[in-house]
Amino acid sequence: MIFSISSLNRAVTTSLVTVAVAFSPIFGAIASAVTLNGAGATFPAPLYEKYAREVTKTIPDLKINYQAIGSGGGVNQTIAGTVDFGASDAAMSDAEIAKVKQGVILVPTAGGAVSVVYNAPGVNNLKLSRTTLPAIFSGQITKWNDPKIKADNPGVNLPNKPIKTVVRADGSGTTFIFTDHLSAINPYFKGRIGVSKSPKWLTNSLKGKGNPGVAAIVARTPGSIGYVEYQFAKSANLKSAEVQNKAGQFIAPSLQTANAALSNVQFPSNYRVFVADPGQGYPIVGMTWIMVYKSYKDPAKAKAVKSLVQWILTKGQDINDDLNYTRIPSGVAGQVINTVNSNVK
Repeated sequence: MIFSISSLNRAVTTSLVTVAVAFSPIFGAIASAVTLNGAGATFPAPLYEKYAREVTKTIPDLKINYQAIGSGGGVNQTIAGTVDFGASDAAMSDAEIAKVKQGVILVPTAGGAVSVVYNAPGVNNLKLSRTTLPAIFSGQITKWNDPKIKADNPGVNLPNKPIKTVVRADGSGTTFIFTDHLSAINPYFKGRIGVSKSPKWLTNSLKGKGNPGVAAIVARTPGSIGYVEYQFAKSANLKSAEVQNKAGQFIAPSLQTANAALSNVQFPSNYRVFVADPGQGYPIVGMTWIMVYKSYKDPAKAKAVKSLVQWILTKGQDINDDLNYTRIPSGVAGQVINTVNSNVK
């Protein structure tokens, strides 16, 4: 099995990856060579890359090509039927699911934090409250030394410089998670920007393609602030702000604080969940999914999809911690595997 991943303008050092993949007999042998083509979210790309390298310890009968093009593209290609599986950090809506002629199952693979990354010279420990963060991204706060940011950061020498917001140029599940949180905590943001994979920003923002594009712009642009999945922030050595949660605590993103935020998530039968404003831990978190069809024209592809899902939700979950993604609870993982095995044909 081959798994290749590419993304646009990667800030995290990755290239198009092609590695041999194999499944042990527990996942079912593939009778002949099969290629699965997938596309979508950049949020989990580092994780899927590691999955690809680790799965090589089984039979090389299946080739998987994954293009990290953004969640919006993943949803659109799933609806169009131009991929064998899609990927998104924004769970498909009922309206989107209804457009998939082959039927679709949402398969949760991981959870994680969205870091608020910044490049403010001389500022190493930025705190952003539930008032200041949405005000920055709705254009109400435009300078780094605004009194509201100063109130969050007593004693910090904030520069007298304009704030340059950096957002996604593409339809993005990371943007969905970010705007979902800001809309939950701020009526002004909700009413004027709202929850979306592709919002109409009120600020004259810089725009980057994918998590890598946003990370790259923030890294090279003094005075900038943006949002990326936590692993991208770490890999690009970007500073992440401490963000105030519902309990009033300023929390830095990490695996531990994301786990705390997602610890009480309850998965419904369609496995679609939203975590707009958790009561504990780091407050900007979300899940990521692959979308597999219920019906494939080629029975070999259906079998390969079942094997892939089973591997991701069993052995693959051991990898999540290494790259700062949360796991799917084992009980939920077992239910998802049963759903896929029973419904994918």
